[in-house]
Amino acid sequence: MNTHTVELDGVQQRYHVAGNGPICVAHSGGPGIGWEYLRMRPLEEHLTMVYVEPVGTGESGRLADDADYTLDTYVRYLHAVVEDLGAGPIALLGHSHGGFAAQKYALAHPVDALVLYDTSPVTGAEFFGEAVANIQQAGPEILAAFTAQHPSMTDDELTAVLRTIMPAYFADWRVEFEPLRAALRIWSAPSRGQDAPFDVRAELPRLTDPALIIVGEQDFICGPKWARQLHQAMPTSRLRVIENCGHLAHVERPEVFYPEVLKFLS
Repeated sequence: MNTHTVELDGVQQRYHVAGNGPICVAHSGGPGIGWEYLRMRPLEEHLTMVYVEPVGTGESGRLADDADYTLDTYVRYLHAVVEDLGAGPIALLGHSHGGFAAQKYALAHPVDALVLYDTSPVTGAEFFGEAVANIQQAGPEILAAFTAQHPSMTDDELTAVLRTIMPAYFADWRVEFEPLRAALRIWSAPSRGQDAPFDVRAELPRLTDPALIIVGEQDFICGPKWARQLHQAMPTSRLRVIENCGHLAHVERPEVFYPEVLKFLS
């Protein structure tokens, strides 16, 4: 894997390149979660995977004002990576909050193909209310941690919350997922971004490039309801719901996720 750096407005953002073949740029979720959880080695056997390390996370730079961690900012830095690659339109994969950035990017810039992975075209009271209602089934400890998040938390405090609630992101939490939980990191500054309400449903019909919408059937936060709204709004999209799966299909159901993505991108 090779690591590169692109600079915008005096702030550096790193990105990581692995594999061979057509380019697919992957934007991780969060905001603020380290990119490493999204590494997709099986795709690297067929594609050149480019993993963005978003500003505010890891060893990428930090914005002077935490309020500036907005989707428009992530789109600007994502475009800086695409321009640095010098490859023209690319396939773009966005997971969760990274899927929000991917939608905004595709509405502003050409892409060859779009993979929207466990994401939504809208957030707000209904979106978060349903997430809280769904996570209640995961037990009182996870519910308490999920609802206790607040902007003044430190990196370590927010990371502890993320690791506590991690089992809720799976349909079937198993011991083999423990190394992933132990390695997860989240940085608190991006959670303090002051973004406009996210709702691109009216704009999505403009996207006519091929799009795959892929979602875990039991994803508690970006589940099939929101995936179907994406699919209905995008005229050339294809929807794939993965059964017995939560928010991280590439970890929980890799035998389904990877063939589906490769079949689409081929």
